[in-house]
Amino acid sequence: MKLAVRHRRLRSSADLRAMVRENHVRVTDLIYPLFVHEGEGVCEPVASMPGVCRYSLDRLEPVLAEVTDLGIPAVILFGIPERKDALGSGAYDEAGIVQRAIRLIKERHPHLVVIADVCLCEYTDHGHCGVVRDGIVENDPTVELLARTAVSQARAGADIVAPSDMMDGRVAALRTALDGAGFERVAIMSYAAKYASGFYGPFRDAAGSAPQHGDRKTYQMDPANGDEALREIRADVDEGADMIIVKPALAFGDIMWRARLASQLPVVAYNVSGEYAMVKAAALAGWLDERRVVTELLVGMKRAGADMIITYHALDAARWLREEAL
Repeated sequence: MKLAVRHRRLRSSADLRAMVRENHVRVTDLIYPLFVHEGEGVCEPVASMPGVCRYSLDRLEPVLAEVTDLGIPAVILFGIPERKDALGSGAYDEAGIVQRAIRLIKERHPHLVVIADVCLCEYTDHGHCGVVRDGIVENDPTVELLARTAVSQARAGADIVAPSDMMDGRVAALRTALDGAGFERVAIMSYAAKYASGFYGPFRDAAGSAPQHGDRKTYQMDPANGDEALREIRADVDEGADMIIVKPALAFGDIMWRARLASQLPVVAYNVSGEYAMVKAAALAGWLDERRVVTELLVGMKRAGADMIITYHALDAARWLREEAL
C-alpha cells in the first residue's frame, strides 16, 4: 500500500514550524537609510513615506540612538544640500552635508557602519546622476567626479561607499582612486543591477532629485532585462566591488536569485521607497496587516538570495524581531 505524503506534519505547531524554517530575517541583515539635510532644527516628515524624515545634523542623534539600541548595524546616507549646480559639486565638497554627517556619526557611534551613497543626482540642478552636455549624461566626466566623491567620503570616515549612478567603469575608477588615496580598507557596495523603475518616486520627493528633463533610461537598466543584469554584475565584480545591490527588490526577486548563483559576493536587496510607501499606505487605510506583510516581504528577499536588506522598514522590523525574541 502506498503511503500518503503528509507535508502538513511539519506545519502542525508554531514550534515545529520554527524548527524547520528555511530562511530568517535577523536584525544584523538590516541597513537603515537616512536623509541628512542642511540647516538646523530640521526633522521634516516625508509626506509620501510615512515614518521617514529628513534630518539636520543637530536632530540626528535620537534616530542614531534608536538604530544602535535596536542593534541595526549600518546606515546608508543620502544628502540634501543647500545649493545645487550643474556639476553636483556638493557631492565631493569636503564640508558637504554627507561628509559632515559621516564625521558626526563616527564620532558619536564609532561602531555603527556608515555607508555613503555615491551619486550626483541629489546635488545637480538638473537632477541627473552625472555631467550633462547637450542633453546627454556623459559617462567618463561623471566617473571622475564620482571618484572624487568617494574619496571625500572615505576621508570623512565612511566604512563603505555605494555608487548608485550606473555609469560604466565607475567601480574600477572608485577602487583605483580609493587605493591611491590610502583608503584600501574602504569597501565598495555597488548598485550593480539598478533598474529604471517607477518605484523611486517617493525617494525623489525626499531627496529633491527628480530629473528636470528627460529620464534615466539611458543609464539605468530596462526592467524587462535579466541577462543584462548579470553582465552588469560580472563587470562590477571584475572591477573590484565587494558587495552588489539589486534595486528595486519586490519585482526583481529573480535577479537577486541569479545574482546569488552568479557571484560569491554578498548580495544586498534595496527595498525602495515606492515599495515602502505602498505598504504604508495600505496599512494606514486598514487594508492589510503591516507587520505581517513587511515580515513576509523581507523574508522573501532573503529567500530570493539577499544577504542584507536596505529598507525604510528597518526600525519597525528590528522592534518586531526584538519582541519575538522576548
